[in-house]
Amino acid sequence: MVGSVAAGRSCRATAALFGVSVASVVKWSQRFRATGSASAKQMGGWRQLLLKSERDWLLARIAEKPDLTLRGMVVELAERGTPASYGAVWRFFKHEGITFKKKPARQRAGSRRHRVAPRPVEAAPGPA
Repeated sequence: MVGSVAAGRSCRATAALFGVSVASVVKWSQRFRATGSASAKQMGGWRQLLLKSERDWLLARIAEKPDLTLRGMVVELAERGTPASYGAVWRFFKHEGITFKKKPARQRAGSRRHRVAPRPVEAAPGPA
């Protein structure tokens, strides 16, 4: 595609020839002129933990108050002068092997269809 434009064909003609949008041809050509290569940028890869410097404080804080939410941690980090996103805090705790699961005592009531039917009033024990 880039070779076609470099050979003198217009972006519109190249787009029609390859069945892609004109904008796509323009962007690939711009990348080729800027970098000398039309190859795609790298995807994925490893990212350094942004909260590594706050590790001791985060672990001490979650040990002190285990029911603290991730959003609560984001707020407390901002108050400490370390702005962090929800995703950064989540990745930190995932890397540390700490999960935030709901406790069984906090389960929702569920729908009425799946509950045990109440006993009829006549069968209830008590004075007659």
